[in-house]
Amino acid sequence: MFEATTILGYKGDGIAVIGGDGQVTFGNTVLKGNATKIRTLYNGQILAGFAGSTADAFNLFDMFEKILENKKGDLLKSVIEFSKEWRKDRYLRRLEAMMIVLNTKHIFILSGTGDVVEPEDGKIAAIGSGGNFALSAARALDKHANLDAKTLVEESLKIAGELCIYTNTNIKLLTLEE
Repeated sequence: MFEATTILGYKGDGIAVIGGDGQVTFGNTVLKGNATKIRTLYNGQILAGFAGSTADAFNLFDMFEKILENKKGDLLKSVIEFSKEWRKDRYLRRLEAMMIVLNTKHIFILSGTGDVVEPEDGKIAAIGSGGNFALSAARALDKHANLDAKTLVEESLKIAGELCIYTNTNIKLLTLEE
């Protein structure tokens, strides 16, 4: 687990939301509180967020976006190809980053070892040091509250930011709708 951030992705009926906090931590020092760790890929059709080394994450974003282009935006085919490439490349296997990628049909966690994980419930994924806090909050809110997807992600990240010292409550969100 990376002591770096919290990223939460949520895929609902016809909607996808990703959010992340803004804290950048180096050891026991907060370097920045308003970083952006989420972005859109493939002409705004895919949402992505990262936890871990920023330089490594940007390399992964670039590589993944090239694969998305080759697969014409097909997220499922792209994550499979990405995993194959990651496993074959010695340099990539040493990168210290994780990603969540999603659209309105699929959501995946891409691990630092080249694994592709689709969440068990098929709709909520979290990474980073506050990931388990955000995941727990999102599952509870999804099950017991009647919140729209954007509010669910935002409130879950706020809870994580109140509990995890490597996460703040400066939340940024991106949304896709069918």
